[in-house]
Amino acid sequence: MSAHCQLTGARPGFGNRVSHSHRRTSRRFDPNIQRKRYWLPSEGRHVRLTLSVRGIRTVDAIGVEAAVARIRARGVRV
Repeated sequence: MSAHCQLTGARPGFGNRVSHSHRRTSRRFDPNIQRKRYWLPSEGRHVRLTLSVRGIRTVDAIGVEAAVARIRARGVRV
């Protein structure tokens, strides 16, 4: 599963792991991505969205119809 949110666009961040001796190696900060299924009443079907937890809370606040409209406005097929 790709590590990006369809709604918020959250993607992995990159940085360094720093040891006690201060040596640096690459690391990746992944967003908390979940796959969630929502009922879309206007189309009479379920949609499966790949969302970060912040994206899930946004869907809870604005509703699934508005969230799907935002995702489609970004050019993502749902």
